[in-house]
Amino acid sequence: MKNEQLDLKKIGDQSSALLRKLGAYKVLIFFLLIATLYGFILWRINVYSNALPDQNTESTQVAAQPHIDQSTVQKLQDLQSNSVSVQALFNEARQNPFQE
Repeated sequence: MKNEQLDLKKIGDQSSALLRKLGAYKVLIFFLLIATLYGFILWRINVYSNALPDQNTESTQVAAQPHIDQSTVQKLQDLQSNSVSVQALFNEARQNPFQE
């Protein structure tokens, strides 16, 4: 083996020559980089969309149902029955807008 010392100028010249050669393919390299990134993102979306939830998460989400206090429901019904403008709004919302 030859015992050669590293010459920084030689390395710089070689790297600049390599960059000039790759410069001709910069559009192709950019396109491949974007296509690879896009493919990776699509693959991760596919993995996450097909993932099955674990049993603990599924059972807690099914068991947790919203609950409205009966006194709150009664207050809302009282407000609805006392307000003329709200009654008109509910009556308009119940009518079919496509029939005249």
